[in-house]
Amino acid sequence: MIFTCKEHVELALDVIVDEYETAPHLTELPEEKKLSTTCEYCENHAEYMVAN
Repeated sequence: MIFTCKEHVELALDVIVDEYETAPHLTELPEEKKLSTTCEYCENHAEYMVAN
């Protein structure tokens, strides 16, 4: 599971496909989670969760 901002969502999708060889699930975070969760690549507020 990877939390990511809009800028890095494609990178997160590629990582999930490469690691698990399955189609990733992209879920938009609810507003309350966006404020407290950071992107794993740049420390901006995360807007999406990418999971296998």
